[in-house]
Amino acid sequence: MKRLAGRIILLWGWRRALVAFLAGALAVLAQAPYDFFAVCFISFPLLVWLLDGATGEVSDGWFRRLRPAFAIGWWFGFGYFLAGLWWIGSALLVEADSFAWALPFAVVGIPLALAFFYGFATAVARLLWSNDIGRIAALAFGFGLAEWLRDFLFTGFPWNAVGYAAMPVPLLMQSASVTGMVGMNALAVFVFALPALLAARRHVRLGAALLAVLVVAHVGFGYIRLAVPEQPAERNLDVRIVQPSVDLSEKWDASVPDRIFATLMGLSAKAPETGPETGHDKPQLILWPETSVPFFFAERPDALTALGEMLGEGQMLIAGVVREEGGSAADADRRYYNSVVAIDDKGEIADAVDKVHLVPFGEYLPFADLLGRFGLKQLVAGPTTYAAGNERHPIALPDGIRVLPFICYEVIFPDLVAVDATSAELIVNVTNDAWFGDTPGPYQHFRQAQIRAVENGVPLLRAANNGISAVVDPRGRILDALAIDARGAIDVHVPISNQAIVSSSQRRINGLLILLLFALAAFTFNVRQRLRAN
Repeated sequence: MKRLAGRIILLWGWRRALVAFLAGALAVLAQAPYDFFAVCFISFPLLVWLLDGATGEVSDGWFRRLRPAFAIGWWFGFGYFLAGLWWIGSALLVEADSFAWALPFAVVGIPLALAFFYGFATAVARLLWSNDIGRIAALAFGFGLAEWLRDFLFTGFPWNAVGYAAMPVPLLMQSASVTGMVGMNALAVFVFALPALLAARRHVRLGAALLAVLVVAHVGFGYIRLAVPEQPAERNLDVRIVQPSVDLSEKWDASVPDRIFATLMGLSAKAPETGPETGHDKPQLILWPETSVPFFFAERPDALTALGEMLGEGQMLIAGVVREEGGSAADADRRYYNSVVAIDDKGEIADAVDKVHLVPFGEYLPFADLLGRFGLKQLVAGPTTYAAGNERHPIALPDGIRVLPFICYEVIFPDLVAVDATSAELIVNVTNDAWFGDTPGPYQHFRQAQIRAVENGVPLLRAANNGISAVVDPRGRILDALAIDARGAIDVHVPISNQAIVSSSQRRINGLLILLLFALAAFTFNVRQRLRAN
C-alpha cells in the first residue's frame, strides 16, 4: 500500500490528471442503478494521495500554491460528472434534427462546469491539509461544503451528491433523517477516504476505530429504525398511480392527443383488483405524470366533462398539465406554466400548483434576449417556454389529507422538499423521465426522490410517464412500483403518518454542525503540524 501511494503521490502532468479523472469516473459506480459503493474506498484514497503530492512552490502566493490541488479536484469531478451524467444527451436526440448540434455542450459542457465545485472542494481541503488523519477531515469538509453550495449556486444542481453512494438500500438511508444530505455528504467522504491512512501507518488505529464506529452507527441506526414498529396510521389513502408510457415523439403531435387521453382514462377507470391478497378499495386519489394531458383544458372543456364522469364520488385526480394564463394565444403577455391540477368528481379544477424551480435550457432560456441573438433556444422539445410559479402550496384532498407536489427534478433539492407535519402529509412527485430512456438517469432521479421520503418521514407518491412510478413509505421502502417503459397502473393502500425524527430546520443545523466539526478537526491537525515544523 505504501509503495502504491508513493507512486500516486509522485505522478505528474497528464498521468496525474488521468488518474484523477479515472478515480472520479470509477466513483459513479456507487450511484444508482449500480449501487457498488465499495468502489469509493478506492476512488477517495486515490484522491487523498494525489492531493498529498499537489504542492506548489513555497515562494508562490497561496492562490498559486492551491492551483495543483484545484486541478486534481477538477479532473476528479470531470470524470465523476461525465460518467454520471452522459445520459442527459438522450433528451437532445428525441428531436435530433433540431438539437443534436447541442449534444457536446450538454454531455461535456455540464460536467466541465460542475467539476469546478470539486476543484473548489480539494482547494479548500488543501488549505487545511496535514500529513495525518487531519487531511481526511479536511477532504470531508471540502466536499461537504462544495456539495452544499451545489444545492443552490447558479440555480443549483445537486444531482448525484456523494452522500447518495452511502445509501443504496433503505437500511442505509435512515441516517439522512437526522444528518440531512449536508451531513451525509461530509460523513461519506470521510469514511470512504479513511483507507488512505494505511499507506503512511500514521493514525491507522484511530482511523480504523472511527471507520468502525461510523459504519456500525450508520448500519445500526438503520436496522433499529426499520425494526421499530411503525406508529399507528392516523388515516389511510387508497391511491392509483398511472404510467401511460407515451412515446415522446408523439407527445405534442396534434394528431394523437385523443389517443393519449383515452389511454390515461382507460388506465384510470379500470376496476381495482380483487382477491384476498390483491384486493384494493376504489382509489381516492388518481395520479398522472408530468405534462401527461396532451392539450390545454381551456381548449378542450369536453375533457373536463369526461373526467367528471369518470371520477366517482369523493375521488380526485392530480394530473400534470401545461397551464396557460393571460390574454389571447397571440398575446405577448400570455404565460405558460408546467403545473399540476387537482380535478374533483364534478370535473372542475379545484386547485393548481405551478413548478417553481424550472430547468435551465430545458424549460426556459437564461438570458434569453442575449442568447437569442446567437440563435440559441431551449434545448428540450415542448410546447413553449415556461414561466416559474410564485409559490408552492399543499393540495387538500376531499378527506382533508394534504399532499405537497414537486414537479420533475424539484424533488432532488433537499431544502426545497422540506415537509413539516403542519404543511403536508404526503410528497407527490410527477415527472417525465422518458426524455432519457432506459439510462441511469431515471434510476438516479428515483433514488433521490426516495431519500426525500426518508428525510421528511412522510410517504412519497411518484408518477412518471415511462417510469419509475412508485409508492415509497416514510422509511424509504418501496410498497409497489412500475418498471421503466411499462404501461399500467398500480393501486396501493397508503398509511398516512408522520415519522420524521427531527424537523427540517434541525436536520439542516445538524448537517452544518457536522461540517463545522470536520473543519475544526482539520484546522487543529494543520496547526499542530505547523507548530511541530517550527
